[in-house]
Amino acid sequence: MISVSNLTVRYAETDKMGIVYHTNYGIWYEMARTDYIKELGYLYSDMENLGVMLPVVDLNIHYISPSYYDDNITIKTTVSKLSPVKMEFLYSTYRNGNENPINTGMSVHAFVDRNMRLINLKKFLPEIYIAIKNSMD
Repeated sequence: MISVSNLTVRYAETDKMGIVYHTNYGIWYEMARTDYIKELGYLYSDMENLGVMLPVVDLNIHYISPSYYDDNITIKTTVSKLSPVKMEFLYSTYRNGNENPINTGMSVHAFVDRNMRLINLKKFLPEIYIAIKNSMD
């Protein structure tokens, strides 16, 4: 499954040069991950209420070209790897309907309980694990 998220760049997201400040892409990736989980039929808050947290353990962003205030941004998100204890998302960001991405990224998330102890999602919440696994096919 490829989840598609859209946003418009706000003025506050740009720096003195008028370019989107680099840290905003990580925030946008969070929005895109949340949309992906929503498309599976779950909310991040539902997972947290069930005792599953997904902290970021790795984040990489490759910047290709900039985006600017009022650009229309599209982020395409997929899950590329899944194990019982972690998952990896891939992101491609596009501006103003262009075919070529302006950046690509990856984030890895561990499945942990409220005490930040690693859990096996396949055993703890098998229905969510299966939904994520099936979305990769």
